[in-house]
Amino acid sequence: MLLVGVAVVALATSRPLSPAAAAEKAGRRCPADMARAGAVCIDRWEASLVDVTTGRALSPYYPPLPAAAARLHAVWQREREHLGGADAARMPLPELSRWQRRHRYTPKAVSRPGVVPNGYLSYPLAKRACEAAGKRLCTAEEWVRACRGQDDRAFPYGAAYVAGRCNVFREAHPAAVLHGDPSLGHQDPRLNLVLDAAGLPLLRRTGQTPDCVSRWAEEAVYDMVGNLDEWVDDEAGVFLGGFYSRSTKQGCEARVSSHAPTYSDYSLGTRCCRDPG
Repeated sequence: MLLVGVAVVALATSRPLSPAAAAEKAGRRCPADMARAGAVCIDRWEASLVDVTTGRALSPYYPPLPAAAARLHAVWQREREHLGGADAARMPLPELSRWQRRHRYTPKAVSRPGVVPNGYLSYPLAKRACEAAGKRLCTAEEWVRACRGQDDRAFPYGAAYVAGRCNVFREAHPAAVLHGDPSLGHQDPRLNLVLDAAGLPLLRRTGQTPDCVSRWAEEAVYDMVGNLDEWVDDEAGVFLGGFYSRSTKQGCEARVSSHAPTYSDYSLGTRCCRDPG
């Protein structure tokens, strides 16, 4: 009778596992380049792009489409002579390889530390790049939850905004530096190479801001606030997080929905999600 009583008590006090705990118990885990954020796997680092077939890296300073990249390179070889001052005119364009201008390729999103993340992404391009990696775009809800971390904080590092903890609300705007006006020339391939007062690019490499980390147990997700804005899976066109020069103190709730999904510029990147398995 005592053994039966113990069994009854155990059954009465047991609780259903959460979806995340059930997935973990079933051995459904995330790849090494992703972190487990509740019930979803999310890239640890902002997306950089490679060709799905050859693995060759695609320039982060141009859209990942051969014709668009070649056209942008040609246009800005001319425009840099006319928009902005003499110092801006002397600043060269970043290299665009002959291969990337002339060959067909399929962009694939990869999650890697210490690299320049790819800007110049539209929503359709971001979506296809994640799918080519066997992943998908995060929903807005998944993205915000991952950004807030296991302690559900407004910022990756805490409850209140602290200047400099994430690469956002910087002291300079690259279009103002190059073109004399922050509203001009957002397709310029040089924008993410503009330097700050310390002589370093305003856009940082992935994971280079160690205080801007969303924590999940022993796992970390980097730069969900700042660095680049990030597309999420919304066909109306929504990106989150704020890029390095956006004047926002909204942290994980920073949101822009005023552009068409086909829009792209230097400040727009992404990261991917997938279900554990």
